[in-house]
Amino acid sequence: MSHPEMMVSSELLDEFRTCTQIQYSGKLNIKSSKGHKWIFYYRLGRIVWATGGNHPFRRWRRHMTQHCPELDIDKMEFNSREISISNDYWDYKLLEILHEKQKIKREHINSVVERTIAELLFDLAQQAHFNQIQCDRSADVILEAPMSFTSADMSLKFMQDTWKNWSEAGLANFSPDLAPILRREEQLQQMVSPAVYKNFVNLMNGKYTLRDLAVKMKQNPLPIARSLLPYVLKGIIELIKVPDLPFKIGDGKNISTAVPEEEKPRGPLIACVDDSPQVCQMLEQILVPHGMRFIKIQDPVQALPILIENKPDLIFLDLVMPVASGYEICAQLRRISVFANTPVIILTGSDGLFDRVRAKVVGSTDFITKPVVADKVMGVIRKYIQTPSPTNSGSNAQTLSFGHS
Repeated sequence: MSHPEMMVSSELLDEFRTCTQIQYSGKLNIKSSKGHKWIFYYRLGRIVWATGGNHPFRRWRRHMTQHCPELDIDKMEFNSREISISNDYWDYKLLEILHEKQKIKREHINSVVERTIAELLFDLAQQAHFNQIQCDRSADVILEAPMSFTSADMSLKFMQDTWKNWSEAGLANFSPDLAPILRREEQLQQMVSPAVYKNFVNLMNGKYTLRDLAVKMKQNPLPIARSLLPYVLKGIIELIKVPDLPFKIGDGKNISTAVPEEEKPRGPLIACVDDSPQVCQMLEQILVPHGMRFIKIQDPVQALPILIENKPDLIFLDLVMPVASGYEICAQLRRISVFANTPVIILTGSDGLFDRVRAKVVGSTDFITKPVVADKVMGVIRKYIQTPSPTNSGSNAQTLSFGHS
């Protein structure tokens, strides 16, 4: 039996398999509830290209550098009449143009296509774990003369395997599109050799994503991310979001990606670390109508990486949990610079003086006794952070659908 964090939505896999079985030709459009979009192009049931995701220009540049090293990417010029970035498959058209001009060979194209599809399938698997996904098909664009055919079954197997390995390494909450940046140089210098420290300083500068570093170091992103994880959890290195790279065409215009950022609600982000689903649900029902965002973390082992990734404005922390107690998690949080001043509110079923004193010693900000009620919760939130006006949210449920257009 697979662990939950390793699983890819069965409905999503079924949609890909259906496209193969019916020998579909056209686009499979996929969108997450966070606004991320992907398009997989099919020709007779096989995937021939994929677009979308976080960094389309950065990704195209990275794959061209890796698989077409004889090309000088910085000196390439394209006439704006040849290529329209408004096309969803502009990157595919660039490959066609380069092939027609005999700048790249067929085997180079195959490598770029395979790696692009694999990368976007992994990103989709990661997003499907945390967000709802919608799919629809449209045959408005069919790539008539595909330059490469990729077996959908093999691609899906690779997607499942890579996501499983990434998740099992404790990296489920970290995207390979994040860039490591060194935050505590002196502490790192005391932990590693001078040669390793020099490499860290040169590479962990917030400019290169984990995927970019993998190409530079001629490795897969997984071993790099796995080796950095202990430093991330200690706050020595932070994984940050970075923008896409600009893309320049021959008339000198810089084109920036039109990929939308995640739609971020305006309210503060509140996290609850509690192994009780009921407590998490009650807090969510209290906070969301007041215009706040909410993260529930029921596995205390996963608490630190999830909190580091999302950086909430305030944290509710249960005192008694299996494996890791609230005391331990609070003490670890206070050792990470980004959480030095984050309000940490302890949740407990008792109101004993000993618990209060010990919670203060490990760095908690305040204390709430269970059961949680709206007045107490909102009182402590207003005490420590600025809150938006309540909203009539209605139903926030979004339906997972896999329809066909």
